Amino acid sequence: MDNSTTRSIVLSLYLPTFVLAFATGMLTPIMPLYARSFEISYALVGLVLAAQGTGNLIGDIPAGIVLGKLGHKMTMLAGVSLYGLSITAMSFARTVPELIIFGLLAGIGNALWNISRHAYLADAAPSAGRGKAIAVFGGINRIGTFAGPLLGGALGAAFGLRVPFFLYAAVGAIALFFPLRFVERRGYRPPERGTMKEHFALTGAMIREHFRSLTTAGSGQLFAQMIRSGRNIVIPLYAADVLGLSVDQVGLVVGVAAAVDMSLFFVAGYVMDRFGRKFAYVPSFAIQGIGMALVPFTAGFGSLMVASSIIGLGNGLGSGTMMTLGADLAPVESRGEFLGVWRLIGDGGSAGGPMVVGAVADLLGLSLATFTIAGVGLLAAAMLGTLVPETLQKKIV
Repeated sequence: MDNSTTRSIVLSLYLPTFVLAFATGMLTPIMPLYARSFEISYALVGLVLAAQGTGNLIGDIPAGIVLGKLGHKMTMLAGVSLYGLSITAMSFARTVPELIIFGLLAGIGNALWNISRHAYLADAAPSAGRGKAIAVFGGINRIGTFAGPLLGGALGAAFGLRVPFFLYAAVGAIALFFPLRFVERRGYRPPERGTMKEHFALTGAMIREHFRSLTTAGSGQLFAQMIRSGRNIVIPLYAADVLGLSVDQVGLVVGVAAAVDMSLFFVAGYVMDRFGRKFAYVPSFAIQGIGMALVPFTAGFGSLMVASSIIGLGNGLGSGTMMTLGADLAPVESRGEFLGVWRLIGDGGSAGGPMVVGAVADLLGLSLATFTIAGVGLLAAAMLGTLVPETLQKKIV
């Protein structure tokens, strides 16, 4: 990538990604405990946490079509605005249905934001450097989520679980400035394809043409995203309900794991571009599964931090892997539509993770729910390792 492209990506994507990741990270240790404060079952807590993933599911394919019609800038702005307003509104919720509705809206906004920036990166970065560019993107996201939980946990412990939502609103508003100012309305805009009906027809044709890769790689991604989202409910609830840790201790556990996670994003990018995508994502989800299986054996703050850090190690090694795999597989002529379906599959896993944890926890206990989600991570590693071909296109000298 040349200097002007790098500068454009930094200002238009990397900086707002960091700001939003920091804001979202503040809520990572808070959200399961906030939902639990409504005195509801684990299954309902899982449903609340799955609402955003479900909103993503609803919005993914339309987001790809919207991207094709409006271009990157307007899609980014719409996504950030809807996402930020909906998350902030959750602080004013008084009932569980309100939490779920706001979560659904946040997910739709997140779908718009994710598809537009994913497509922007896929267009800007050549295949040989795409793994590193997207891994850096994932790493910046992780740097934000490292600092966020520490502050969110401290604020929640000192002032109550609703207060971090208010700070989220202020920080999230800052993120809106960057795409507004630095994304060119004409930059990397997909070619015009006519009416909305034609967009749906193109999406259908793309699915038929790329059905094999969407089912094989997509199935692996489904389980991969399940363990990623499942850890966000398992760790805070196990820490608070089983080990009796305070809100600020929960934030510290999540924050330290995020620090381990973020330290590996450059390694992930190097491995993907030097050795191949598989050398990053297969061990990533295997390690996450092993770390998750250790959680029920923890007895306190220190041991839970170790198990959580192992999960963070695995997730860090997988920084940007699913985005890179999707970008590698996406056809140039229908990239937005392909990535919309790709995100749809992944967001199915993101929505399913909390629901699986909540349902199994209510039926069999939180420990068995943790073992279940650990098995999902190992299954993801096995499927991606055996069913998906290597997608790195190495230059021939």
